[in-house]
Amino acid sequence: MTAAQIQLVKRSWTLVACLPTEEVGQLFYGRLFELAPHLRPLFRVPQPEQSRKLMAMIQYVIGRLDTLEDILDEVAQLARRHVKYGVEEKHYEVVGVALLWTLEKELDKFWHNELKEAWVACYTTLAGAMIGASYPSPVSA
Repeated sequence: MTAAQIQLVKRSWTLVACLPTEEVGQLFYGRLFELAPHLRPLFRVPQPEQSRKLMAMIQYVIGRLDTLEDILDEVAQLARRHVKYGVEEKHYEVVGVALLWTLEKELDKFWHNELKEAWVACYTTLAGAMIGASYPSPVSA
């Protein structure tokens, strides 16, 4: 991610973070389960609580985008916990689609191509780190 992308993500997140957590979570999980209904059983926690966890984790990571390398161990631990919950590598793509859709809906008139590209870079970076920690590529002979 570039410094400009980090700033775009941080500024836009401040707008989303001001919204009711359950509203954002309901929008996100509604879209996720619309796209991938088979993922619903992976979420055993009531949606309001799950929404709070999601928003808190995003807030934590966004707050540290400038020093992402400092939290990569925590991101890796989170990823390995997700494997225990049944998350598979292929799930990251649909989660990214649902997240971007949610951000676009919530940010509405503030959403534009440059901001979308910044969020794609952010999610790709984080998802890549999580996938790398949980599903390491086999070593070629």
